[in-house]
Amino acid sequence: MKKYHILIPSLASILLSAALYSCNPKAKESNTEQVQVDSASFNATIDGKTVKLYTLKNSTGVTASITNYGGRIVSLLVPDKNNALTDIVLGYAKIGSYQKKGEPFFGALIGRYGNRIAKGKFTLDGKAYQLQLNDGQNSLHGGDDGFFSKVWDAKQVDQKTLQLTYSSKDGEAGYPGKLDVAVTYTLLDDNALKIEYSAKTDKTTIVNLTNHAYFNLNGAGSPTILDHELSIAADSFTPVDSTLIPTGKLQAVAGGVFDFTKPTVIGKNINADDQQLKLGKGYDHNFVLNTHDSSKPVAVVKSKATGIGLEVYTTEPGLQFYSGNFLTGKDKDGKAGKSYPYRSAFCLETQHFPDAPNHTNFGSTVLKPGMTYQTTTTYKFLK
Repeated sequence: MKKYHILIPSLASILLSAALYSCNPKAKESNTEQVQVDSASFNATIDGKTVKLYTLKNSTGVTASITNYGGRIVSLLVPDKNNALTDIVLGYAKIGSYQKKGEPFFGALIGRYGNRIAKGKFTLDGKAYQLQLNDGQNSLHGGDDGFFSKVWDAKQVDQKTLQLTYSSKDGEAGYPGKLDVAVTYTLLDDNALKIEYSAKTDKTTIVNLTNHAYFNLNGAGSPTILDHELSIAADSFTPVDSTLIPTGKLQAVAGGVFDFTKPTVIGKNINADDQQLKLGKGYDHNFVLNTHDSSKPVAVVKSKATGIGLEVYTTEPGLQFYSGNFLTGKDKDGKAGKSYPYRSAFCLETQHFPDAPNHTNFGSTVLKPGMTYQTTTTYKFLK
């Protein structure tokens, strides 16, 4: 049991402290009530390797907490319109909850292949491969043996930078080749979280890495994201079949329920009588981005309630917009004891297209020996 020493200050010192706090608008940024993660709850040994929680902090007080179990973003504290820090990503309060089978990939690094591959099958250099099936008849986010369940080697370079590395064995989850992966999280002073991915292989393979952060700009645990305003720089998306595998076609968004080319409230059309929305139980689709210029945002989200905005920048050609349709609120082990109900978060996963190895018109995800896979995604937060 911890022992606490209680100091009883004088009335004068209390009044002085209160006056200083009220005159300092940045004082709210250090409000410890907003910090909902106990780092000790993430100290563990998994698969014989040490797991812990790493904290990044920039010069403005923005804080990102990341565990090397699955490379997961556990907490992200950003200022709202009143300069109060708000945790805007969903996550659990302790490491054990992330190990539950069927947990929704909260904040995880995803690989080897983000999103779905039909029936877990693909052919490479004339050889057929069978992946683990963990989404009905399909493989999702690398299968049961995906990167989200691995203990990454971690090195905190400085207060703003965390480097994670993982070596995936040849044949892991059914994928060919030994794949050496490095991911660097950097918290920039303009309140942006930059994620840089790189990978090399000793045998021809396929790679599609992403991050599965669940955002709610009203604050993690708030009941809905349907009041958020979203825009996506995409004139088309990839429609899916009943198992959420792309059909191979590109469908224009203009004038339809998938048109986010102008800022649109997420809840405006989400319950419309549209076959694609019914198949996804809402939005769970890959958008074909108009630009690969990482200096321009490919998506912008805003919350009127908190004033917090999010801009997404990426070098990737696709963006999976997921509206939290499979969240149930049954979990009671969220941060600060919160649950995460239906459609209480959204994901914007930057990526190559789902099932691309089985669609020649979707662009290649092949990585060969001697090549380096490199991609960068940045989430920038505004108020």
